[in-house]
Amino acid sequence: MDVSYILDNLNDEQRQAVTSEKQHLMVLAGAGSGKTRVLVHKVAWQVEALRKSPSSIMAVTFTNKAASEMRSRIEELLQSPAMDLWCGTFHGLSHRLLKRFNKEADLASGFTILDSDDQLRIIKRISKELNLDEAAWPSRQSQWQINAWKDDGLRSSKVKDNGDFFKETIKNIYKQYEEVCIQDNLLDFGELLLKSYEVIKKNEVVRSYFHTRFKTVLIDEFQDTNSIQYKWLLEISSKDASITAVGDDDQSIYGWRGAKVENVATFTKTFKGSETIRLEQNYRSTNVILSAANALIENNNDRLGKNLWTEQLEGENIVLYQAYNEQDEARFTADILKEWMNKGELYEDAAVLYRSNAQSRALEEALLRSSIPYRIYGGQRFYERLEIKNAISYLKIIFNHSDNPAFERSISNPTRGVGEKTLNKIRSAAKKFNISYIKSSAKLLDEGVISGRGGSGLRSYLELITTCREIAETNTLSELMEYIIQTSGLYAYHGKEPGEKGKTRTENLEELISATKNFEQSVADSKKNIEIAEDYLDMISLDSGDRQASEYDDAAQLMTLHSAKGLEFKLVIMTGLEESLFPHGRSMDSISQLEEERRLCYVGITRAMQKLYITYAESRRLHGADTFNPPSRFIKEIPTKFMDEIRPRAQTTTAYTRRDFASAKETKYKVEDEIGYALGQKVLHPSFGEGIVLNYEGTGEAARVQINFDGSGTKWLVLSFAKLEKI
Repeated sequence: MDVSYILDNLNDEQRQAVTSEKQHLMVLAGAGSGKTRVLVHKVAWQVEALRKSPSSIMAVTFTNKAASEMRSRIEELLQSPAMDLWCGTFHGLSHRLLKRFNKEADLASGFTILDSDDQLRIIKRISKELNLDEAAWPSRQSQWQINAWKDDGLRSSKVKDNGDFFKETIKNIYKQYEEVCIQDNLLDFGELLLKSYEVIKKNEVVRSYFHTRFKTVLIDEFQDTNSIQYKWLLEISSKDASITAVGDDDQSIYGWRGAKVENVATFTKTFKGSETIRLEQNYRSTNVILSAANALIENNNDRLGKNLWTEQLEGENIVLYQAYNEQDEARFTADILKEWMNKGELYEDAAVLYRSNAQSRALEEALLRSSIPYRIYGGQRFYERLEIKNAISYLKIIFNHSDNPAFERSISNPTRGVGEKTLNKIRSAAKKFNISYIKSSAKLLDEGVISGRGGSGLRSYLELITTCREIAETNTLSELMEYIIQTSGLYAYHGKEPGEKGKTRTENLEELISATKNFEQSVADSKKNIEIAEDYLDMISLDSGDRQASEYDDAAQLMTLHSAKGLEFKLVIMTGLEESLFPHGRSMDSISQLEEERRLCYVGITRAMQKLYITYAESRRLHGADTFNPPSRFIKEIPTKFMDEIRPRAQTTTAYTRRDFASAKETKYKVEDEIGYALGQKVLHPSFGEGIVLNYEGTGEAARVQINFDGSGTKWLVLSFAKLEKI
């Protein structure tokens, strides 16, 4: 039988990986090197050339989408269905195993899989039964810790608390949670893996079944495996089974959620005599982009090592743009996307990448102003995020006591002892007397209808709203917003959410303070604080009407660098490459975390197929405060010969010094061309004296500039009336 078609269109290394007769194989597949192609063709080779039954092959992936795509491509190559092939995620295959061997796993046949919300509800109930205060022992934190222990293969009985009160308490919750799940025949996602691992390890019948059946095991994205997944793989594979692991240690970016990059190196130690094949030919990017990526990642230690190359064109140099601030960076991004579209390209072939979700706010505003359709990949727009909606609900109820939805959201976030029973009383009284919920609350408190914990929580809430309204009279919008976020408990409430989620939510809340500060600086000085706040709420409402583009619209893609993994785009703009932002400040004291940040940068660079822009800002309003961080070390690790730098001619030590921008030949993005003044331009005003141009918005007669005056502070002025003189 002619099987040459399986090897057609494969390069030498890919062909070697597909046909390797080594029992154990590690394929180090660089970005864009065709790893999925290798996996698909290796399965086909096993079936057609080696005459193995599809039922003897197991292929493990990390997402249902990837599993579906792999199966589809295998069947297309074989020109026949492969129904007996086990192809799926760790969790999907574990579920299949437990369904088949439920009795051996001490499970009823109709066991239920818990989603994250259901799991949280059970943990909350247990915490309440143990008389644990939710504020001191957040259920989400307990949930995260329990799942982390499961990922490490630990039952509650195996957790060592070492006299640590925190661990001891969470361990007790875990024990009770296990008992509930056993009693009610429930399995969470972590339990699927842990239970299936245990039953294979302990039950000879189950182990024999899998060891007899599966002769070939293939696993994708091996660098993203955690402890229990690695153990599961070892248990399900017999000593005679052939194991192929495909991964890239340079793209391991999920250490924060338990992934062990060291599993890649451990594989070759566990399986003595295993073969390692490197896929280094890239089919995605230009040589310039790959050379930059190679130079960057070489700064990491303990790599297994590879060097990406391509037969494609040399390509254009990477463009490095030094922005004045985050607004300048966002406007530059919008300008590049417009230019891209004007060349006849599609928006959907362009991606804007950032390290932190909070960075999207300034970018979104610039794209909306420029009428550029966009989509937040795998996420929500800034003002649609949960923590932002929670904070804004306080602002709404402060200025509109009749806003009942805002009342319900704000009084419930964070929780303050006002439960559904109390809320029903408030709703009923409001309906009966035709008054707002907030007036209804005050009435019921005065009448003593609501008392106890609910009454105490309600009273403190009403006092907070009253205080905030008073503060709004004499303080700026940003000061009010900061007071709300801190005093309401929102910052602490969202900060207690475990892992990266809590950090992301608090960063977004801090960015909201920056957003309000930017807004108040953009309105007329004559407006009162309350008017400014009301204008801001109007702006948000109008903005919410501009929805994201649908999945079928041509739209630019905005996403975090983590979300970008596995994707590719003709044009990529990587923003915010400054120290403490990227690499993130949390990684600065840890070599391993810093190296993961560098791998993340490597992932970002290698998403670009044709053109790559990298931007950083001299000053950035971050987390509610102005920061002046130097350019990211990652920029310095890319050889200058691969970059064309757009930057001021003269280097400055402060943000507010005159800057003469490079020529229009170097960049089409010139503020001076639009408004007649460069950012950093010194000017003289007849009343306010000397100042520096910081920012601008609008064009023509509507154009306004933000100027920092030496003696009068920062002001926004309409250019057509300002009577400014260049110095």
